[in-house]
Amino acid sequence: MRRIAAGAALITLTLTVAPASAAAHVPAGVAAVSSSTLSSSALSPLARQLGRQTLPAGDGWASAGPGTTGGSTATADQVHVVTTRAELVAALGGDNATNATNSTPKIVYVKGTIDGFEGPDGTLLDCTDLADPGYSLQAYLAAYDPAVWGRVAPSGPVEEARVRSVTNQTRHTQINVGANTTVIGLRGARLTGLTLMIDRVSNVIVRNITFDDARDCFPAWSPTDGEAGNWNSQYDQVSVRRSENVWIEHNTFTDGDNPDSAQPVHFGRPYQVHDGALDITHTASLVTAAWNRFDGRDKLMLIGSSNTVGPDVGRLNVTLHHNLFDGSLQRLPRVRFGQVDLYNNAYRLAGDDFEYAIGVGVQSAVYAENNHFTLGTGITAADLLYDWGGTAITTRGNWVTPAGGLPRPVDLVAAYNAVHDPDLSPDAGWTPTLRHGPVLPAPLVPLVVGPLAGADRLPL
Repeated sequence: MRRIAAGAALITLTLTVAPASAAAHVPAGVAAVSSSTLSSSALSPLARQLGRQTLPAGDGWASAGPGTTGGSTATADQVHVVTTRAELVAALGGDNATNATNSTPKIVYVKGTIDGFEGPDGTLLDCTDLADPGYSLQAYLAAYDPAVWGRVAPSGPVEEARVRSVTNQTRHTQINVGANTTVIGLRGARLTGLTLMIDRVSNVIVRNITFDDARDCFPAWSPTDGEAGNWNSQYDQVSVRRSENVWIEHNTFTDGDNPDSAQPVHFGRPYQVHDGALDITHTASLVTAAWNRFDGRDKLMLIGSSNTVGPDVGRLNVTLHHNLFDGSLQRLPRVRFGQVDLYNNAYRLAGDDFEYAIGVGVQSAVYAENNHFTLGTGITAADLLYDWGGTAITTRGNWVTPAGGLPRPVDLVAAYNAVHDPDLSPDAGWTPTLRHGPVLPAPLVPLVVGPLAGADRLPL
């Protein structure tokens, strides 16, 4: 078995990295970038080639239409190495408020750790620096305690001050990315305390970066969310909205040393300061997310943000392959409307707070093939799907390894239907055609994906 695993890993690594070193992926007419043009440090020849790599043909939904080439045609003056928030904003166009409209092809290499809370002079801000003068958590808790305020939405001066505080944080920690852009990390690259916002643009690549702790300083209390109310946060680590042809590859998503599980309880509910890791919403489509690692988070990936039948119909088409979902609790992903191809992903699921893996939402069409689920104590195959108002999901060739048991094939729909009503149909009504390279047998998936998914696996 060791020889088989090693062989599969070598094959997969070759398939993943080889195109980056092939001259065919450096667009014709674009010269190799001289280190003298870079903003801070020289790049190796392989790093230069990886920065100009385009999504291989047929690699998921992001290869549809014109495909995804990111900043591969960037001229030498549009290749940057950045080490601070200010340099990141400058490299993306110069003005964070308008960078989303900057469609000039550009390649941005991230070096070291960049903190979204970094101030203009390089010092780190905290939540109090971004808070409106009329807001404090203590004042908010006092004003909207359900025992005093009741179970109605907060309103009035303190809530208005919270909203202004959110506007301040958004202006500072949401980093806007324009079209025709590649953001790629050098070894050890980390973006912490920020949201990479990809909104109303096309043709974006994000690779080889650890995204850490995109915390919300000003969560909102929603007293009618669920039976007991909930705290809700705003900021994702990467948010794809109203955009097309986006490739998210070989990144790591984590809350680091600030997990939601360590937050206090207010109004009897966990004070949650994080939202999604990678959310794809608001009519976005043609996205491929591959070889990423998602570590120990609660809410992970939302595909589609509303049950309203309208503009999302025919959109939200996403491919997820060779990702590692390790210790996360829900939304792996949760899907509405879109045709979502979910294959060769590895799941390590555990914990008393685990809720579900794949959420079958309104008019969703998930095709889940050859995924592997390693289950902790108390989790069964019947817990892997959740009906959020959907009707069908295709599941083929998936395996589970139960706690204390041996790996075995599983029919996810049959396992779900055996203990839940109403039944889900086993036919989502479509068959994926956009796949690059071989689809691995499910038993090999954890052996390959485990060591190869996530940031710092590319030779940068």
